[in-house]
Amino acid sequence: MADNGPDGLSGHGAAHLTLVTVDTYNTELRDKDGFGGDRASRRAFSEILEDWRERLREDPIDGAEGQEIRKKKLDKLIVEGDPEAGGLVVGAIEEFAHELAAVIRRFMRLKDWRDTQRIVIGGGLRGSRVGELAIGRAAVILKADGNEMELMPIRHDPDEAGLIGCIHLGPSWMFAGHDSILAVDIGGTNVRVGIVSVNFRKDPTLEKSAVIVSEVWRHADDEPTREAAVERLVAMLNEMIRYAEKNKHQLAPFIGIGCPGLIRDDGTIEKGGQNLPGNWEHKDFNLPQLLREVLPSINGYEPSVLLHNDAVVQGLSAAPFMRDVGHWGVMTIGTGLGNARFTNRR
Repeated sequence: MADNGPDGLSGHGAAHLTLVTVDTYNTELRDKDGFGGDRASRRAFSEILEDWRERLREDPIDGAEGQEIRKKKLDKLIVEGDPEAGGLVVGAIEEFAHELAAVIRRFMRLKDWRDTQRIVIGGGLRGSRVGELAIGRAAVILKADGNEMELMPIRHDPDEAGLIGCIHLGPSWMFAGHDSILAVDIGGTNVRVGIVSVNFRKDPTLEKSAVIVSEVWRHADDEPTREAAVERLVAMLNEMIRYAEKNKHQLAPFIGIGCPGLIRDDGTIEKGGQNLPGNWEHKDFNLPQLLREVLPSINGYEPSVLLHNDAVVQGLSAAPFMRDVGHWGVMTIGTGLGNARFTNRR
């Protein structure tokens, strides 16, 4: 992981950021069945739920197959409605929680994850009561084993955490005289673009930073080419720039991007981008460079663009609230299991 990047900023995929050192990220747990981390993904929970439904002669949950059942419907089944349907969901939560706890145990045995005092859980599944209960149950399982490490849901809405974390990719001096930045969260299913508030003079810890406005595109439904995906991203960013101008937001000339995979210091993706549309791992594909070439100036300056792993960025949204521990990590339960481990800097 590099430290120096464009315009004297931290580099793409940098290890040393303002608040933390990124000890490791995008760790892959391999076993005889493939990637062990996949046992704790959103897809894994859907498969567990579907397996429970298939075991019963009569399915108590009306509607679509496991992966298509909306989180709100599952949340509702836990607190009201048919008790058997609610019990089925609780059973799936219990089984998934044991899988999540098992994956965390494996991470804690790795050299780079030893002495981790707290892990925050983000990703799409966390954005539901079902996900929160799975996290809570996994925490109980780990504590019952004598593990003192804390496990908790990430503080911000997971749809916004990946945007808010972008403010911690850049140095505070860059935000002087500005009240917001452009942020991008690229995932295996969605692309989200937004404007994040920054008021460093009044809030030097950046604890109160929030998403002012955002737009989401579910690229998994459209199955675009890589080129079409980049064009759509550029259009979304331009729309946000126009919104900022219209509403008199003072954007900093900085764009932070979270993206799956292992990020090279030149802004290309070494591996881990297999769920993105097209080949994002090609050595000649450089998203930050492409964006700098086609985007307009922001308040008279060519924007700096920094790319880092999406789990790292989502974890950074929690960094201001992790100052009471030395070593902490993040795991994001989404299309796969994203992960990163941090050590706080003074």
